Amino acid sequence: MIDENDDLINENNDNQETITRVTGMYKEWFLDYASYVILERAVPAIEDGFKPVQRRIMQSMKDLDDGRYNKVANIVGHTMQYHPHGDASIADAMVQIGQKDLLIDTQGNWGNILTGDSAAASRYIEARISKFGLDVVFNPKITEWQSSYDGRRKEPINLPVMFPLLLAQGGEGIAVGLSTKILPHNFIELIEASIKHLQGKRFTILPDFPTAGIADFTNYNDGLRGGKVRVRAKISQLDKNTLVISEIPFATNTSSLIDSILKANDKGKIKIKKIEDNTAAEVEILVHLPSGISPDKTIDALYAFTNCEISISPLGCVIEDNKPLFIGVTEMLRRSTDNTVQLLKQELEIKLNELEEQWHFASLERIFIENRIYRDIEEEETWDGVISAIDKGLQPHIKHLKRKVTEEDIARLTEIRIKRISKFDIDKAQQKIEALEDQIAEVKHHLANLIDYAIAYFARLKKEYSEGRERKTEIRVFDDVDATKVVIRNTKLYVNREEGFIGTSLRKNEYVCDCSDIDDIIVFTKEGKMMVTKVDTKTFIGKDIIHVAVFKKKDKRTIYNMIYRDGKGGASYVKRFAVTGTTRDKEYDLTNGNTNSVVWYFSANPNGEAEVVTVLLRQSGSIKKLKWDLDFSEILIKGRASKGNRVTKYSIKRVELKEKGVSTLKPRKIWFDDTIQRLNVDTRGELVGEFRGEDRLLVISQSGIVKTILPELTARFDDDMIVLEKWIPKKPISAIYFDGEKERYFVKRFLVENEGKEESFISDHPKSVLEIVSTDWKPMVEIEYTKERGKDRKDNAEVNLEEFIAVKGISALGNQLTKEKVNQISLLEPLPYEAPEQIPAEDIEVVDEENVEADSDKTPQSNSDNTKTTPSHEQTKPDNDLDFEIDEEGQITLF
Repeated sequence: MIDENDDLINENNDNQETITRVTGMYKEWFLDYASYVILERAVPAIEDGFKPVQRRIMQSMKDLDDGRYNKVANIVGHTMQYHPHGDASIADAMVQIGQKDLLIDTQGNWGNILTGDSAAASRYIEARISKFGLDVVFNPKITEWQSSYDGRRKEPINLPVMFPLLLAQGGEGIAVGLSTKILPHNFIELIEASIKHLQGKRFTILPDFPTAGIADFTNYNDGLRGGKVRVRAKISQLDKNTLVISEIPFATNTSSLIDSILKANDKGKIKIKKIEDNTAAEVEILVHLPSGISPDKTIDALYAFTNCEISISPLGCVIEDNKPLFIGVTEMLRRSTDNTVQLLKQELEIKLNELEEQWHFASLERIFIENRIYRDIEEEETWDGVISAIDKGLQPHIKHLKRKVTEEDIARLTEIRIKRISKFDIDKAQQKIEALEDQIAEVKHHLANLIDYAIAYFARLKKEYSEGRERKTEIRVFDDVDATKVVIRNTKLYVNREEGFIGTSLRKNEYVCDCSDIDDIIVFTKEGKMMVTKVDTKTFIGKDIIHVAVFKKKDKRTIYNMIYRDGKGGASYVKRFAVTGTTRDKEYDLTNGNTNSVVWYFSANPNGEAEVVTVLLRQSGSIKKLKWDLDFSEILIKGRASKGNRVTKYSIKRVELKEKGVSTLKPRKIWFDDTIQRLNVDTRGELVGEFRGEDRLLVISQSGIVKTILPELTARFDDDMIVLEKWIPKKPISAIYFDGEKERYFVKRFLVENEGKEESFISDHPKSVLEIVSTDWKPMVEIEYTKERGKDRKDNAEVNLEEFIAVKGISALGNQLTKEKVNQISLLEPLPYEAPEQIPAEDIEVVDEENVEADSDKTPQSNSDNTKTTPSHEQTKPDNDLDFEIDEEGQITLF
């Protein structure tokens, strides 16, 4: 084995080359460098939450503090006495502290975290320590000191910070081999959590960002490695063609946000007309949309394709005892709070010692003067004699003192001036001693009840400094935005059916649909093959393409109906299936797998429709009946790998569509999740209703706007929405509103006549206000009248709105409710009413969506699949080998 320190000599072509191992250098030098970067530059200490440069800046500001502002350039220069680096790094670190608006009181242009604008030069801006910083950061009496880098000054090892400062400000740094990213938390919530910890209660803290926004902390993971926070901009709809971004995600600014929106627009992911940035003290970005573009869909697209939604990965790493420590924010707060308790204890102990010393000397001074001991030194000629005489004179009077009298105490007595002795007041001296005794008792009480004292300390911080520090970031659980549903499809897809090509560059061939570059395309061929592939300029699938469409993953409602021949001369089968998920670019065989299989009939049905087709056979032998009808509603929906049910063993000439069918899926249940203000089919929130393809939602807002929309899961709803329910076209809407022009209350009942159109049903006067709206058949309201001076209050009145006014047009003014002054109008329980039947008695929806089988490549294709299929409400017969068959005489036999 070769020693590391030995040189290796390689002989090659009579040339000698010496190779020196540098393993030792890497082990020592690299480790020294990594340790320096980790400990002295990038990672904050858990004791005070500061990186070294931040700690030195704060100490320099304390050195220079005289209550007035100092030029930042001056502070930076002073900091260089502690920090062995250039002024630029110090100035940048100081600006970052100042922008957090906690420890530094700033003056001048310190930049803007919203727009990303940088601060002015350090010679133009000024700073001083804030009142909060002076209160919680500094106390020289309990600070541990060390020599600065050049040995000329003393600097704090850690500042005695009595507040969870690291969590309040957050911290980020990249070192050698590790990094840290601690997110900022809310000032008030941190104090409340510290109090809960001291009380022995559980607590939870979540980040709060200075840029506000909306955040989902579901996977925060206590700020540890592996956690993730999703943050979104706050986007609202100003009008039908304008969106307003009023809050932005943390770690972004308006410039980077606008750049990401423009890039998404250039790539065709979204479609916008122009952007205006009106940001000043608050964010205001106006996104103007072209006509015909859905604002709701655009909001989701902004979240999907731009920096309007970002993910932040926290990583709690701090320095403890000169070592990196990975720790969660909950433990950080506990340690910070416990450290604050110990610092408060040290403060109290120092204060107690100082008070006891003051009491001790005040007592000695009173004994010395009251007993005229100073006269005993008149005849002494030496210092020792003076000390001895005073000590002898004190002895009879010091039994009540708490410690022995030292020579230093006696020396201090000799320094008392004659003027003070002559004006000595025994009563005032006693009052001073009693006041000190009260203070000592109070401090001892605080030490005996240290936790209560710490709780009171945090409560004081909250009372004095919490104004204006309320939570800015809204906490919400996000639903995932499906990018394929919100992307702008501005690319055209074409197909060459005979040759088997699909793509966006085949402009001379058949147009299929609009698509985007992130879409997947599903393709079926005449041979019964299926493939899902990504959109491209030109892709070969297979000859004789029979169906092409944009593929929707996890789509259980699109049902494919198919009749195929199994191999050359084999029997023909019928099947119905859904395709919910596949492996991209993998070819799937939808037949039984035999060569020369062919598809006789194929249809794609977005809502599970089941048509009726006519099967025509070729003339063969003595077959008499050559055609019959086949109803797909009698075929069960199974997995795509199922073999299907046998139609006939004879040769089919063709299959013709006889009549279109209706949906065989049950109505889809839709819920509304009020937390995220979105529709869903995952049973989250309140059930809105069961919807068929033609059903719509009724939406009414407080501003007096009514509209009907399709129940799409991507729909967005304004905060002023007050009614959301399944729309019954013949059910009238009753409304009471205050007309601003006439200054009277009016009642109207109307039907929504224009589907999909927003309409206002109250007058357009600025002072017109919607008071009550009801979708009950027979609504009842109670009117409480205002008491007029000199008159008795009129009794409350109940009004049946159905009898009060007939159903009129939506634009009608309505009838005046009353001429009297109204104090309040309340909606009462409606009168009983049996609504007319809206759904036909016969159940045409026979297949439950949950029974649509998931795809499985491992589904066995055995003869057991050739079963008689019946509607779901008649599925009582056992499975058989055959569905039906035609004999040689053309007779159909059912099994």
